[in-house]
Amino acid sequence: MMRRRTTLLTGCTALVLALGATACGSGDPVTAGGGDKSLGGQTVTVAGVWSGSEQKNFQKVLDAFTEKTGAETAFVSTGDNVSTVVGSKIEGGNAPDVVMVPQVGVLKQFAEKGWLKPLDEKVRSTVDGNFAEVWRNYGSVDGTLYGLYFKAAHKSTVWYSPEALEQAGVTPPKTYDEMLKNGRTVSDSGLAAFSVAGQDGWTLTDWFENVYLSQAGPEKYDALAAHEIKWTDPTVVEALTTLGKLFKDEQLVAGGRKQALNTDFPGSVEKVFGPKAEAAMVYEGDFVAGVAKDQFGRSIGTDANFFPFPPVGDGKAPVVSGGDAAVVLKDGKNSEAGMALVEYLASPEAAAVWAEAGGFLSPNKKLDLSSYGDDVTRATAESLVEAGDSVRFDMSDQAPAAFGGTKGTGEWKILQDFLRDPADPAKTAAALEKAAAKAYGN
Repeated sequence: MMRRRTTLLTGCTALVLALGATACGSGDPVTAGGGDKSLGGQTVTVAGVWSGSEQKNFQKVLDAFTEKTGAETAFVSTGDNVSTVVGSKIEGGNAPDVVMVPQVGVLKQFAEKGWLKPLDEKVRSTVDGNFAEVWRNYGSVDGTLYGLYFKAAHKSTVWYSPEALEQAGVTPPKTYDEMLKNGRTVSDSGLAAFSVAGQDGWTLTDWFENVYLSQAGPEKYDALAAHEIKWTDPTVVEALTTLGKLFKDEQLVAGGRKQALNTDFPGSVEKVFGPKAEAAMVYEGDFVAGVAKDQFGRSIGTDANFFPFPPVGDGKAPVVSGGDAAVVLKDGKNSEAGMALVEYLASPEAAAVWAEAGGFLSPNKKLDLSSYGDDVTRATAESLVEAGDSVRFDMSDQAPAAFGGTKGTGEWKILQDFLRDPADPAKTAAALEKAAAKAYGN
């Protein structure tokens, strides 16, 4: 099953969350090791969800760390069940030194179980210089910094076929209402507007989060993510009503709601960029470009492009992100060398290695944009830079997995039911609250 939330498909597109100095700026290199191979003879074990091309590209980063410090590395792919795999390794006395944690909720869980070492002063100093405050906050639990966000995803991008929009005589929209209006114009030209991946419940949570962040604002978003307000709050019902306007309009959804519920994420991209186009647009994160390019041979910027998820009503354009944070385990055999690796990962030097390989987004504001290889990347970077600290981490990734991250249950299942029948947003909100209260325990 394709891993949700962060990029798992390769592609030439990549993103950076802030503009800054060159890749050799302050925050450069690991000071623990200092490039003098002082960690020679040690091996750092790193666990993470990545496999395939992502693992291959991350290995290039690890190899650069080895070249710099002399420490060898060993990567262990955990698959999606990172919490279970890491827990069993700790119990078996074989804990990795560093784990690349894919969700805020998992990072918090690890910290509360006492598995993590707080990042040391050198790492904290590097993070303070190279990252926006929002990323430090998402890497912290109860005010202590445990996680360094090395890789991120931009999940507020709507991808489209330039040819399809041109044939319909429409341009990328500036508002949510204009997006629906343009979609109906596209539909009138003979091609469905949107391909919706309803078979993968996580895509529906992403739809909701973008609408909610724009319509309700960052403060309400944070409160709902922490379950400090109920899912029956009027703002939730309003966002579901807004989303329902799209879902219930058979003119907008390729194949209608029934076909959408049988379309997974790769299939949704294929409906727009595959050999037989069925829709003009598909909403999802930056990783759509990887599928369009690598699987369907599309040229990013020419055959496939994006526009930022447009603002809803009087709200601002949303910027929802996700990411993988490096944490150091207390029980690792070489946790000191692991800490040196995390310090290296906090540098623009490390980010540049994967940026040059492609299929990568870095929240490191000191990373030189020239490290990325296409104009689409730079345009997407601009939308993230302008967002500043208003960037918000994927809400369902902040929730307990039973509510926000489990196939066939919780938020995924309830929003699939809503896609099937979007007639009663208040009823859907009540179902979401019942599931959330059980998962959060309040």
